[in-house]
Amino acid sequence: MKKTETMPFVFEPSAPPGVPVNGEHALFPVRRIFCVGRNYAEHAEEMGADPQRDPPFFFSKPADAAVINGLDIPYPPATSNLHHEVELVIAIGTAGANIPAQSALNHVYGYAVGNDLTRRDLQAEAKKSGRPWDTAKGFDQSAPIANISPVSLCGHIKSGRISLRVNGEQRQRGDIADMIWSVAEIISTLSALFTLQPGDLIFSGTPAGVGPLEPGDQVDAFIEGLSPLSHKVVAS
Repeated sequence: MKKTETMPFVFEPSAPPGVPVNGEHALFPVRRIFCVGRNYAEHAEEMGADPQRDPPFFFSKPADAAVINGLDIPYPPATSNLHHEVELVIAIGTAGANIPAQSALNHVYGYAVGNDLTRRDLQAEAKKSGRPWDTAKGFDQSAPIANISPVSLCGHIKSGRISLRVNGEQRQRGDIADMIWSVAEIISTLSALFTLQPGDLIFSGTPAGVGPLEPGDQVDAFIEGLSPLSHKVVAS
């Protein structure tokens, strides 16, 4: 077989996940989802960690964990302690490796509000055993995300209120300026580990106030200057 020939698939592959984009009649194709752990001091403290400015660490979710705004989220199996974590999501628009922090923002396509859903009991078990977090963080429909706002519409998000409500009650509140590692620093550090590509999403960490969700709960998340995120947790 010649190298130029295209091999057929044994069955039709799934379409890539996509997120609506404000001001565009098109979807942002999701390639990979990276997440930053403990990027707000108060959240690090509430999780029993040292909030000092150690190098950021990363974990990931599958691309198809992304769920667009307004869709119901089934309560996931194998947990009795599902937690919400509102986060600023960075959408990458141009490729890069070993990106200097000074030019990192040039690689940002836009920003969105996301919810890093977590099976907290499985995460606690994994931490105790020194095991990966995949089952705690990377389960189906674990990354609800609002519409992406391109930089051309919202500018670069360096400060502004971030909050989350459950059934109208405020659970989380903070400011993007309180992040231990800035957007530029996150991109620079992550690009030394992976070559970032258009379509990559980065969940940048959550402020304090994470807590449990139950079937029937209505979740509303906000970041100043971005489209809000809204979803309901339903019985599976």
